[in-house]
Amino acid sequence: MVIKMKMTSRQRIIETLNHREPDGLAIDFGGMRSTGISAIAYNKLKAYLGMAGGVTKVYDVFQQLAEPEQEIMERMGADVVQLHRYAPSFGIANDKWKEGLLPDGSPCLYPKQFNPQENERGEKEIRDGELVLAKMPAGGLYYDSVHFPYQHVESRAEIDEIPIGGMDEAELSYLRTEAARLYAGSDKAIIGAFGGNILEAGLSGWGFEKFFCEMAAEPELVHYWLEKLTDQYMDDLKRYLAAVGTYINVIQFGDDLGTQKAPVISPQMYREMIKPYHQRQYRYVREHYPAVKVFLHSCGAIRELIPDLIDAGVDILNPVQISAQGMDPFELKRDFGKDIVFWGGGADMQQSVKASSIGQIKSEVRRLIETFSPGGGFVFSQVHNILADVPPEKIMAIYDTALEYR
Repeated sequence: MVIKMKMTSRQRIIETLNHREPDGLAIDFGGMRSTGISAIAYNKLKAYLGMAGGVTKVYDVFQQLAEPEQEIMERMGADVVQLHRYAPSFGIANDKWKEGLLPDGSPCLYPKQFNPQENERGEKEIRDGELVLAKMPAGGLYYDSVHFPYQHVESRAEIDEIPIGGMDEAELSYLRTEAARLYAGSDKAIIGAFGGNILEAGLSGWGFEKFFCEMAAEPELVHYWLEKLTDQYMDDLKRYLAAVGTYINVIQFGDDLGTQKAPVISPQMYREMIKPYHQRQYRYVREHYPAVKVFLHSCGAIRELIPDLIDAGVDILNPVQISAQGMDPFELKRDFGKDIVFWGGGADMQQSVKASSIGQIKSEVRRLIETFSPGGGFVFSQVHNILADVPPEKIMAIYDTALEYR
């Protein structure tokens, strides 16, 4: 009989990421901005569990996500903590906090620089001076970006007039300090939030319609901008990893490449317009920091793109949107399980959890764990964030079931 020694959280994640079976299921609860929990749902979860804790911090004001507290993380079996960017949403720094109220009236702490203003339609606006960056509709729960700085560009000269911001020394100093604190302060694995978005940067910078049209009609102009963007990313990436590469286990990139039924763009266009810039970043990490695994968050029906993502250098895929077309868990594990780590895919938040009973949720979670876990290469989390309307009973059904495999 083989007896496995109990691992620390960090060891459990490392074993999993190297496609070896750990001592028990590796779990992520709130470890990054797409495995998180709405602050509204989080406050309800704390009350349900009888864990008062402190006042909930909203570290991501864009999605209104809570920073999970240590007591809650231990209860949920979390093996991962997040190394945040200094200002993860709209340039708003997360180093100082102030009291506030969530849209449902429950208490929270917001970043001190977060000062939304209500307009005449009852919308809350995040502004940079007179420029409106994002809006939350009246009665809404999240912010929508509304500023697209490249929406009118027609030439390289116009592109050159718009600065591409990068990491400054203040952020790098913050990251060094935080990474060292997280590493020394617990035995949990650390996921470093980097970003490096390519397609999403175009959609958020140029606007959806314009960027899709320009990729088809003016590819040379788009490549000119993407080269400039990726040059800045590469400079940031090298300095980022020099600062924190000895502390983090995972570096998180993001690019939503799928719709519900198919990739956002064809595989051919992905290879021509996006993959070269993914590849520059991902392969740099793998060649210079082989112990740091490349994590890509990409929603939707992306099965057709997975071989290209593996070739580009992706080690980990999230959120594994099993409700999307072609994203069958058994087939994904069978076809790609030797080459990719599935991080997510543990509970279908889009459809099943919303419509199912507690018993049905537990049965589905067990089925998914038993599909993805064999041979390692699976970190449990629900598919994308836990939204504000998910009751605590269902959250605990998901995570208590996952803990059965610990």
